[in-house]
Amino acid sequence: MELQSITPLILTWNEKPNIERTLAKLSWANRIVVVDSFSTDGTLELLRRDPRISICTRRFDSFADQCNFGLLQIDTEWVLSLDADYVCSDDLIREIQALPASPAANGFAASFTYCVGGRPLRGSLYPPRTVLYRRAAAQYVNDGHGHRVVVAGGVGRLSSTIFHDDRKPIADFLRAQTGYSRLEADKLRTASPDDLALVDRLRRRAWLVPLLTPGYCLLWKGLLLDRTAGLLYTVQRTYTELLIAMRLLDYRLRNAVARKERMQDLIVRPDVPELRSASTEQIERPLRTAPRDPTR
Repeated sequence: MELQSITPLILTWNEKPNIERTLAKLSWANRIVVVDSFSTDGTLELLRRDPRISICTRRFDSFADQCNFGLLQIDTEWVLSLDADYVCSDDLIREIQALPASPAANGFAASFTYCVGGRPLRGSLYPPRTVLYRRAAAQYVNDGHGHRVVVAGGVGRLSSTIFHDDRKPIADFLRAQTGYSRLEADKLRTASPDDLALVDRLRRRAWLVPLLTPGYCLLWKGLLLDRTAGLLYTVQRTYTELLIAMRLLDYRLRNAVARKERMQDLIVRPDVPELRSASTEQIERPLRTAPRDPTR
């Protein structure tokens, strides 16, 4: 595959600590499309130094919408979709070059080597992701706190990895998890179990995954051997799972309290027709449709 037939697509928002490492591995690209959500930390100044980069600013609404907007700015047949903390390995670029000029698959997924503080870990919970695809066959959809690309046609697998190397301060991670955990909990509550992967069905139990995560990371994935970096990754993943579990349990408790209060009203005020005829669905509805506290 000719590298000139590929345009890298990157989303940014305050990615100054990461973006230079990502761009350093894209020296082969004729053009790079960046969709920026009005960064204020110097990211835009770094991007403007490279004449190959087309910067498109768009106010963030969702990851999927940002990516779909970015696809409209690309005119090559193929797209290499990267987060601002993804660093392509040299082996990955060579493998892409070795692909046929017109492969049968419309997309290719890659695995990731997760880094903490620049140190590669021997394992992680980060799943493979479709990163290379034909532009005309791709459409992004939201998926919990993140997004995924839906590719019409077959998706192959690349054997080389991408380094996930986020070096933003830990405070940024903690702030992000507040919103991410809400979106993930909403997805788990509202999705049909048949539409969820096994790990998400386990997450719906609320208590199980936070208890399993430390042992799974440290022992099964071998992160105990990565010492401080492996321990930090394990704590981060466990923290995220705890936040999701707390939101699920909080919702269930509030829903149970609201249902109990409505049932008490039925007993105390049986003469009120609206209460007498209220179904379980009506009893639960006030909590589900109540305005969300933006600080939660």
